[in-house]
Amino acid sequence: MPSPSDNPEVRGFTLMEYDGGVPKILVVDDDSTVRGVVADYLKASGMEVDQASDGLQGLEMARTGGYDLLVLDLMLPHIDGLEVFRRLRQSQVNSAVVMLTARGEEADRILGFELGADDYLTKPFSPRELVLRIQSVLRRGRGAEDEQSAEETRQIVEDGDLALDLKAGKASRDGQPLGLTLREHDLLAFLVTHPNEVFSREKLMVEVWGSEYGDPSTVTVHVRRLRGKIEADASAPKRLVTVWGRGYRWEPAETPEN
Repeated sequence: MPSPSDNPEVRGFTLMEYDGGVPKILVVDDDSTVRGVVADYLKASGMEVDQASDGLQGLEMARTGGYDLLVLDLMLPHIDGLEVFRRLRQSQVNSAVVMLTARGEEADRILGFELGADDYLTKPFSPRELVLRIQSVLRRGRGAEDEQSAEETRQIVEDGDLALDLKAGKASRDGQPLGLTLREHDLLAFLVTHPNEVFSREKLMVEVWGSEYGDPSTVTVHVRRLRGKIEADASAPKRLVTVWGRGYRWEPAETPEN
C-alpha cells in the first residue's frame, strides 16, 4: 500500500472544506502499515487522525475522543470490530463508522449495517477510495442541516401507513416507530419522494450514499433490511419492488376515492 508522498494521486486531492472545524478521525486496525498509510492519506486530505491497534484501545478512545468518524477493522485483537461497534452504540457514541473487512462476507456487512454503519470497504482497498468514501459520509452528515434553513418547519411525508419526518430522520408505520438506521431512512425517503421511478443500484449509491465508488451490494443489503421493516410480507414486497434487470421502484399507496 503506497504512502501519499509516493503516490501522485494524493497530490491531486482538492482539500475539502469542512464546516464546523477539521474532522477528527480514529483509525482502528491491528496492521500498523494499514493504519499508517490510511492516516497519512486522511491527513493529506485535511483531517485530524488518531490511531488504535486493537479493539479495547479503539473502544476506549472512541468513547472519550469525540470523533466524527471511525475507520473500524472487523478483525481486531481482544474484541472484534463488530463488538466494538455494539458497545459504542450502547454507550450512545454516535460517530459515523466506515468498516474494513478482509472477509467480504455478506453476513458481516448485514451485522454492521444493522448496527448503523455508514459504509464498508473490503481489503485490499485503495486508500484514495477510502478517503473519498469518508469525505462522502462526512459531507452527507454535515451537509444535511446546511441544505435546510433554520426557518424551515418539519417536513412530513405520508404514504399510506408510512410517515417520514425528513428533517428529523424519523419514520413510523401505523404510528409506531420503525427504528430505521440512518441509511435505511435516507433510502426510504428518497424512494418515497420519487414514486414510480426505477433506480438502478448504482444510481441509488450516488443519490443516497453520495458516492460513485461504493459496492452496489450495499444497496441490496439495505433494501432487504428495509423490506423487513416496511412490508407486510418481505418475501413478496408490494411497496419496494424489484424491476428485474433494472433496479428498484417505489409503489405509492393507493389513495381511496371519496
